[in-house]
Amino acid sequence: MRPAPWKKWLSYLTEFHVEDAPSELNPALHVCLVNGRYQLCTENAIYSYADLYDNFSGAFAQLNLKEQHIKKVLILGFGMASIPIILEKMGLDYSYTAVEIDEQVIYLASKYELPYLRSPVQMICADAAQWVQISEEQFDLIAVDIFLDDVIPDRFTQSFFLENTKELLRPEGLLLYNRLANTATDLEKTRTFFEETFKEVFPKGRYLEVGGNWMLVSELINNIPLDRD
Repeated sequence: MRPAPWKKWLSYLTEFHVEDAPSELNPALHVCLVNGRYQLCTENAIYSYADLYDNFSGAFAQLNLKEQHIKKVLILGFGMASIPIILEKMGLDYSYTAVEIDEQVIYLASKYELPYLRSPVQMICADAAQWVQISEEQFDLIAVDIFLDDVIPDRFTQSFFLENTKELLRPEGLLLYNRLANTATDLEKTRTFFEETFKEVFPKGRYLEVGGNWMLVSELINNIPLDRD
């Protein structure tokens, strides 16, 4: 559903509340129109913000994905389709598998964003930690963007989850993992996770500082000099 032109124009001046869609997992889930884009939010977090979702747009801009042989993308934690929106705006058309646990999030994505994507998206309503254990598919790019409000559930911070996810990567595939790093507490937790867990599974792992978050990257690609390790 596209916003009325006058609402889109006015959203550059003031935020428009569009719809509440509370669920058991996300009691404060809602959609707003901000700067001409739909924004999916909870009480303390922004789940999606179209092409202005800086965590991934900033990472993709640095990773030169046009030089990669990417066809199939797995998104764990889909939100309202920010990742395919960003990649399509960059001129990159892939085939997506999206795993999202909250049926209300899927409903909102299907209503406001999915009809306008060029790329095919297979939506799966499932717990991503369980799904990666049983899937046998292989992907060129995996994006992990899993939050309940502003918290990553513990099962997604374990080596077991990372190992299962790594098994779904094709040779030379790339994994991105979005982590909070805006406060001192978040930064400490993210740094500990990166050094003690992520790099155990991805020894060549690096991180990018993007939009107050860290984007953990499974390895260097195309000799791009990521200077964080």
